[in-house]
Formats: sequence, structure tokens, C-alpha cells
Amino acid sequence: MSFSGFTIDEPPAWGPVSTPAPGDLVRDAILKEKILKDIAASQEDLRTLMARVQDVQKEVDKLTAGNETLQMYIDNLTVQMAKRR
Repeated sequence: MSFSGFTIDEPPAWGPVSTPAPGDLVRDAILKEKILKDIAASQEDLRTLMARVQDVQKEVDKLTAGNETLQMYIDNLTVQMAKRR
């Protein structure tokens, strides 16, 4: 039976969801497994990047402290030179 291009055998746009075919379940399970592996790999990449960021931040802090020490040394030398004149 058909009304304006629709047949009674077509699933309704709303209502109970039809049960997927067994092949769909296997395909969906494989796809889900692939997505989970991709997520796990991305999380590991993020952990690696975070460790690298922390290492670089420690190096920046160390260099900043060194720069402050050098600046104090330069300031002290400048004051000493000004006193000699």
C-alpha cells in the first residue's frame, strides 16, 4: 500500500527504535573499539605534551631566576661605578 510515495513497510520517523541487524552490532562494536583506542592514544599524547610543557616551564623559571640575579649584579656594578666618579 502506498500514499504519496510512502509505504506501510517504512519505519515511522518517531516511535520505537528498530533492532539493528547483527552485522550492524559487530560493525558498531568495531567502530566503538577504534574510537576508544583513538581516545586512549590522544590521552597519552596529551600526557606527554603536558610533561614537556612542565619541563619547559621549569627551564623558563630557572632562566628567569638567573636573569634576575644577573640584573642585580649589573645594578650593583652600576652603583659602584657611579660612586667612583
